[in-house]
Amino acid sequence: MKALEARLKPLMIAGLDGESRAWREFLMLLRPALHAYFNRRQFHGDADVEDLVQDALLAIHTKRETWRRADPVTPWCFTIARYKLIDHLRKSGRAKLVPLVDDLVMASDGVEDGAVRHDLDRLLDTAPARQRALIEDVRLSGFSLAEAGKRAGMTEGAAKVSLHRAMKALMKRVGDREH
Repeated sequence: MKALEARLKPLMIAGLDGESRAWREFLMLLRPALHAYFNRRQFHGDADVEDLVQDALLAIHTKRETWRRADPVTPWCFTIARYKLIDHLRKSGRAKLVPLVDDLVMASDGVEDGAVRHDLDRLLDTAPARQRALIEDVRLSGFSLAEAGKRAGMTEGAAKVSLHRAMKALMKRVGDREH
């Protein structure tokens, strides 16, 4: 996937700078990766996959100005794809769990994992520094509340309360974004 990122990012930048040929090439290179992404979710027909690919490409096209040039482009694209998948599942009435916490714990160098990490980083950026540190220590790094509290300079009880409040606030932010 690093090779895909290396090919896509310069095309994205050129596309943002007004080079329509580079933008078309960007979309053409991204299309098979999106198709594979949706196809792995085991839909009942290619029609769903094709609809999802087209929806994702359209959203990427219309939202391209929101991408920050310093960021990798593939996680940004696959974050949009993930939201399109969730929207599709909601509209079709199919219940499928798209776990957030499991993806966060397992994050590595894959495109999907990078998209999840990108989402997580943006969400955690909204939390105060001490709460962010607690979330990262306890939820992502596996520290106990006592250890995380000590690292943050607070008691275990204070760490527990702060972590609970931070998680509640983050869940509210996620809920607000979905509506």
